[in-house]
Amino acid sequence: MAEFNLTEQGINVTEIIRNAAPAVLYERALRHEKGSAISASGALVALSGEKTGRSPKDKRVVDEPSSSDDVWWGNVNIRLDEHTFQINRERAIDYLNTREFIYCVDGFAGWDPKYRIKVRVICARAYHALFMQNMLIRPTAEQLEDFGTPDYVIFNGGSFPANRYTTGMTSATTIDLNFALREFVILGTQYAGEMKKGVFTIMHYLMPKQGVLSMHCSATEGEAGDTSILFGLSGTGKTTLSADPKRKLIGDDEHCWTNEGIFNIEGGCYAKVINLTEEAEPDIHRALRFGSVLENVVYDEHSREVDYTNTSITDNTRGSYPIEYIPNAKIPCVGTHPDNIIFLTCDAFGVLPPVSKLTPEQAMYHFISGYTAKVAGTEMGIKDPEATFSPCFSGPFLVWHPTKYAELLAEKMRNHKADAWLVNTGWSGGAYGVGARMKLRYTRAIIDAIHSGELSRAATVEDALFGLQVPTSVSGVPSEILVPKNTWKDAAAYDAAALKLANLFKNNFTKYEEGASAAVRAAGPRI
Repeated sequence: MAEFNLTEQGINVTEIIRNAAPAVLYERALRHEKGSAISASGALVALSGEKTGRSPKDKRVVDEPSSSDDVWWGNVNIRLDEHTFQINRERAIDYLNTREFIYCVDGFAGWDPKYRIKVRVICARAYHALFMQNMLIRPTAEQLEDFGTPDYVIFNGGSFPANRYTTGMTSATTIDLNFALREFVILGTQYAGEMKKGVFTIMHYLMPKQGVLSMHCSATEGEAGDTSILFGLSGTGKTTLSADPKRKLIGDDEHCWTNEGIFNIEGGCYAKVINLTEEAEPDIHRALRFGSVLENVVYDEHSREVDYTNTSITDNTRGSYPIEYIPNAKIPCVGTHPDNIIFLTCDAFGVLPPVSKLTPEQAMYHFISGYTAKVAGTEMGIKDPEATFSPCFSGPFLVWHPTKYAELLAEKMRNHKADAWLVNTGWSGGAYGVGARMKLRYTRAIIDAIHSGELSRAATVEDALFGLQVPTSVSGVPSEILVPKNTWKDAAAYDAAALKLANLFKNNFTKYEEGASAAVRAAGPRI
């Protein structure tokens, strides 16, 4: 067997640690990486340095002929010229070549062999290697032996900064994607989530070219083989609600919908662990054991017990673990066509109902709108929840125009007769600062009622402003909270907040009206 090397990628480091066992990566992290420790539960504790969340304003896509006409250019996909990409690429490779040793992770993105891609990660930290071994689909020994040339390569030089004087650079951080060269370069941030979302962005481009809908969603399967997908940005509850002991977990964050069904893109889960308790989220709590990564958490120096309430490093504390660490994970992570499409939103205004049923046109409207609130820690600089509209519940990771994904969703919902629901995991009884966050047990009861078919048969009342059909009763949920206005002490204040949010919806949707049908345009708030 020929000795493994990375000369094809311009790497000449002699010692390459490829797809190492977790124990090996633990040893190396403890020996070489400041802040590394083993928690009482057995997870590897790691620090990501200054950046403890994604840096979307530093994400760039190379403007090159093969993909330029496909990309939705703007604030999400910032143009980068090919020459500047080469400068950043060389800077990352030069940095990696100064290391005494580096790590290589070869894995797959996509559980369906028909659509999966081979991804190679080259990095300088054991923590990053273990993280990506968790998040990619791990090849067998035979698959690793025959891995061959990867489809995409991630050069993670995140410990080394970008040169701020390079054309187009706005900080010492840059995350650059080149579809022609099939390469992804990271400089100036050690936050591991950039690699994970880089892979998702790649799939978010490749899959729609094949008529496959790539989705920022979690997915579960019931005892009868029925599947559901839950859309939502970070902090809305995708990972928490998909860790459902009554259902099999297909995946917690990234999926694709093909003509055959759905498949998970990833081999692991990346959960927010702020205020995590075994009582509230037993599966996630127990998954944070040997082989998992705990990122930016605080622990007791003596007992090594993690204090999940401590946010002195960041609110965006995270845990990464292989999907098989969830007892009811479905391996391989594939499923049939979804019966239920659930849009999760974290409404900081306290206006939207805990649950409402959507018409097909409303489903398109709310999918394109993607309303939620960015919650503390998800991105750098976010302290309090901020209302935002993220098209397709996937704004930071879109490559095509939002209507490309919306058309694919409409087609698949129509062909497979899926029901659509809007579930608010945000505030009740008032806006943020006055009301309270929706109790998790109520949201779980709502999801259970959707899966059991209870809500498809339930009586509803119409929200006059938003046009939503709101169930009047849900098992396990106090009926008085189902109509938001009933939970506010000041009815006039509710009306004002509702009108404000409705206008935000209307103003936001003007960006997409030209490409939307009259029926979809009419599915928004009635102002």
